[in-house]
Amino acid sequence: MTTSRAPRPPADRDAALGHLQQENAQLQQAIGSHARVDQAIGVLIAIHRIPPAVGFEVLREVSQHTNTKLHEVAETVIGWALGQRLPESVGHALDAAVQRRQ
Repeated sequence: MTTSRAPRPPADRDAALGHLQQENAQLQQAIGSHARVDQAIGVLIAIHRIPPAVGFEVLREVSQHTNTKLHEVAETVIGWALGQRLPESVGHALDAAVQRRQ
């Protein structure tokens, strides 16, 4: 015996679609942020010769000490590697965090 479900009303489908689109956008943003954090860790690995796990710890500590979101710290570190000026507060926090781990 086959059971069939009644089709969803259009309002339910629209709500489900909206929810899925929002979730997809959030996941895309998370993937982009994660990639930038990984790139910033790579910068720290190359410059300070630290292991990847330590690079993440450094970024997290700088984020906490400067009250800046992790992905923003990552963007700043990447910009610094590309020749942009490192904000003084981030520079001090970055130096201190790296020195504590060496």
